[in-house]
This record gives sequence, C-alpha cells and structure tokens, in this order.
Amino acid sequence: MSVQESVASARAVFTSGTTKPLAWRVSALKAMNSMLVEHRDDFSAALAGDLGKHPAEAWLTEIGFLTAEISHTLKHLEQWLKPRPVPVPLALQPARARTVLDPLGVVLVIAPWNYPIQLLLAPMVGALAAGNTVVGKPSEMAPASSAALARWVPEYLDGAVSIVEGGVAETTELLEERFDHIFYTGNSRVGRIVMAAAAKHLTPVTLELGGKSPVYIDESVDMIAAARRIAWGKFMNAGQTCVAPDYVLGTDAALAKLAKELPLAIEDLYGTEPAHSLAYGRIINDQAFARIAGLLVEDLAEHSGSALVSGGRTDAPTRYIAPTVLHVDADAKLMEAEIFGPVLPLLTVNSAAEAIAYINAGDKPLALYVFSEDDGVRAQFLSQTSSGALNFGVPVAHLSVPGLPFGGVGESGMGGYHGQHSVATFSHHKAVLEKTLFPDTLALIYPPFGAVKKQLIKRFVAPAKKFRKQ
Repeated sequence: MSVQESVASARAVFTSGTTKPLAWRVSALKAMNSMLVEHRDDFSAALAGDLGKHPAEAWLTEIGFLTAEISHTLKHLEQWLKPRPVPVPLALQPARARTVLDPLGVVLVIAPWNYPIQLLLAPMVGALAAGNTVVGKPSEMAPASSAALARWVPEYLDGAVSIVEGGVAETTELLEERFDHIFYTGNSRVGRIVMAAAAKHLTPVTLELGGKSPVYIDESVDMIAAARRIAWGKFMNAGQTCVAPDYVLGTDAALAKLAKELPLAIEDLYGTEPAHSLAYGRIINDQAFARIAGLLVEDLAEHSGSALVSGGRTDAPTRYIAPTVLHVDADAKLMEAEIFGPVLPLLTVNSAAEAIAYINAGDKPLALYVFSEDDGVRAQFLSQTSSGALNFGVPVAHLSVPGLPFGGVGESGMGGYHGQHSVATFSHHKAVLEKTLFPDTLALIYPPFGAVKKQLIKRFVAPAKKFRKQ
C-alpha cells in the first residue's frame, strides 16, 4: 500500500464514524495488547537484533511497558471520556455547559530507533483511546523491529493503524499529506522539519526531542545507592535513552566519592567484563558508534581536562562501547551535545547554585535529576530550573508513572503524553453550551441600551472590580 493509500484508508475509516464508540476504542487497545503478548518473542528477538537488548530489558522498557500502559488506559478510559461540567455565569442562567472530548481524526506517529517498539506504539495507545486512526512510521534504523511491526500490526489492528516502512523518502512523502495531529520522537533538527511541514496544513504537533539531561549530586546522599541508580539509568540500552543521565554535576568532594562507587555499580550490573554480559546492549549502527567513540578518543587524547575513571574500551566490529565514566571540564567535546551513548562525564561545580546556573545557561533539558537529601537544595532546583521532568533520587523512572505527563520544554520538545495526558493530547476539547429559548433572559442585554440595561451589564454581566495596590 502506498503512502497516499495508507493515509486515505485511515481517513476513510475515521470518517465512517466507527472509531468514536467506546467499544471500538476498547477493542483496538485489547487487540494491541494481544499482539504484544502473543508475539512477545518476535518483538524481543527483533530488539535483540537491532540493539542487543536482553529479553528482560525488552519486556521492562518496551513490551511490558506498553501492556502496562494499555491496562491503565482501559481501566480509566470510560471515566476520562465523560463530559466535564463547567459552571455557567449567573448572567447566562438558566443554562448548562460542559466540555466533550472529540477525536481529532488521523494521527501520524513517527518513531525513533532507540526504543523502536515502545515509542511507536505508546503514542498510539492514546491516539486509539481518543478515537483516532493512526498511520505509524517505524524507524528504518531498527530494521528488525520495523519489520516485526509491519508484520503484526496490520493483522491485529487492521483499519485502526497503518504501518509505512521506509526511510527519509517515505517520511518526506508522509509529511506532505494532511494529518490531524503529528507525533514525532527524535532530534530537534528533524523536529523542525516536521513542524515546518505541519504548518502547511496547520496541523498540531507533539515533539519529543531529548537533549542533555543533567544530574546534580551532593555529599548528603548515600553514594553507593546513588551510584547504582545513576549507572542503571545511564547504561540501560547502552546509554541510548532520551532521558538517560547525560552528565553529572557536583563538587570535587561529591564527584570523588561518586567516581569511586560508579565502577563498582557498573560491575554489579554487568559483571567485570560488560562485553560478555547479555544484559548490556550495543550501539545501533556504525555511524553512531563512530560518533561516540570519536568524542571519547578526542577528549581523552587531546583534552587536558579529561581523565578516565573507568571503561573506555571500544570494539568497532561489534559496535561495543564499554560503560565509561570520566572527569571532564566544560570545554570537553562530550559536553557540547547529547551523548546518546554509554559515556558519563563528571563535571565539577562549586555549589548547587553554580550547577543551576550552568544548567540554565543551556537548552532546557528533557529531564533533570537531583540527588540530595537537603530540602533547601531540592527547593532551589524545583523553583529555579525548567525541564520536562524533575526527579529527586532516581533517573528515568518517571516514565513508568501513568499519571505523569512525559514531554519536553523548549528545545527538548513540546506537548506531553502517557495515561490521561495521551487522551487529552489526541482529542479536541469541545465546548458545549445549552440554553433554553424560554425564558429569554438575554433580553436584558439586547439593544437598545438604556440606563437600566447599562447598569445591569456593568454590575452583573461584565463587572469590573477595583483592586488595591500592594
């Protein structure tokens, strides 16, 4: 099926009205769940082929992540879709008002390669729950996962979801079509292309774009526990996670303690030789490997402010980069852009205030992680920084809280989803007002305007109140 045929088919199904009843939405979500459960081995094998993911990690971060999202949505969907009553001003009484969630229409979801199953299907959970049809574009950089999705999605979700495989040409062709919402996960360069294409049709967009997600740590925390959590969040999927800790800020004393514990935490997670660990993944392709390995070599070989703490080994034929920790200064190449790999720089600051200033001088991050037991420090980060998410004491885990929106701000993206926020994202919040024709209370504000009507308008319909200056 061509791109045009896929979009036209999705449009025809939506226009028919079959997607609006709750029963259709529930059926579509249950069908997706059945697909994930019945073909978990197929999807796990695809993820192992593309990224070297262990089946347990594939379930935790992709397949099981999705089944949990579906379960939560099914449990609450009927309640989420109920019209919400809105108070009506006295001047318009008797009347009643409410908001109703209307599906937008046909949604385009463009997924990245790092979590190729989750990040294609998770937005679809919300789109289908909201009563839309979907055209999905898997990443060509994860070919095994793309093929698995193209094989099974049409079988389970025929009429609800169409899959378009391919690369830049197919994505470009898709962006020339008219959609009612575009959901893109990836980098900011392509995000700008998506947004420009959407503007031609005034199509709303959700952009999940990533960026450098910092960690701040001080000496008030249990450093052993903190190191384990930071290592877990950083090195899962070989660091190829949009909300992975990108670098760590702390004082010399705090970073010295962390640098002592991180190698031990890495060994606990992946053994003495991570290259032999089935739990440790691989870089997606040769180009990505060369970029990360090149940054590491350049900083260690040519930058006097860099010093290796642990790791550093690479193997191009297997696209293996060891979990690596190193001290850097602010001018290091690794500090210029999102690393998106298993390399964790440690950067010294003199205080929490200096860390906040450093973070605020850059783009707003997708996530910010603070490891401190000091309530004052926590309050500083809460009130003085802007990020898509702010976690205290744990990285990455906010994605698993269904009630929290996941999304960025500024360069890290726009819009949010997961749980009820997904249904809101893929719905139009329609305003509905009902007022009986009799009695016609609006006669009190119809022209002509005499002295009495003017007073009624000023006092009851559109009153103005004077406020004292503080």
